[in-house]
Amino acid sequence: MASKRNGGEPVGPYLGFAVAVLKPILTVTTKREREGTEFLDHVYPPNDGIVIVANHTSWFDPLNISHVLWDHGRPPHFLAKDKLFTLPGLGPIMNGSGQIPVYRNSDDKRSAIRAAIEAVNKGQTVIVYPEGTMTRDPEMWPMSGRTGAAELAFSTGAPVIPMAQWGPEQVMRPYKNELHLIPRKTMKTVVGPPIDLDDLRSDEPTVEALRQATDRIIGVITSMLEELRGQKAPEQRMSFKEWKAAQEAQAAEQSDKD
Repeated sequence: MASKRNGGEPVGPYLGFAVAVLKPILTVTTKREREGTEFLDHVYPPNDGIVIVANHTSWFDPLNISHVLWDHGRPPHFLAKDKLFTLPGLGPIMNGSGQIPVYRNSDDKRSAIRAAIEAVNKGQTVIVYPEGTMTRDPEMWPMSGRTGAAELAFSTGAPVIPMAQWGPEQVMRPYKNELHLIPRKTMKTVVGPPIDLDDLRSDEPTVEALRQATDRIIGVITSMLEELRGQKAPEQRMSFKEWKAAQEAQAAEQSDKD
């Protein structure tokens, strides 16, 4: 295993251990169809830091993203929920491999963005799920996004590389603690060229610019996913607030029945 990867980033013992354990397992238990991965092989000036934006359908899909990135010389750095960093076994690996905790209940909610900016500026590859969570859409299409990915792009000037994936949800359905590895599932992944956000960049981007950039990012990922799935996404994207309101209404209706 190389001691350094794309951009000269050292590979520490925790990430090296995770790769040594997980890559052979993924290679044996899944099949892979990949397109557009040449966009991961470019060196993007002024540094080699890039932002990967992807759809999120399963707790298994970070493994697929990591597999793709590692095969193209880019150690992955995810923004992930802080509770993952405290789990026995997983926590030390998350901390030791340079993953970035998101403290949603903290008074300092911007600590993750600052850490992500620092990572990109150091030449690292940072993965952001622009929806901010695993999709709640019943057909597993991307929901409306949050502005973190856009802010990261504007703050660093780094390229935003879109990735669409389909297949991890067959191994592990959304929000399900399960594992279906037999028969082998195909991890279909498409990587696109950098998303053009230059018309929205400025020294002090407005809320509207961040929102437009976010919509553009989600739109590109959705279009790629449509081609990957051979289906058309709904015209109206579900928002997390809409999903939550629907859940509350359903709970209230059930309570009335009881």
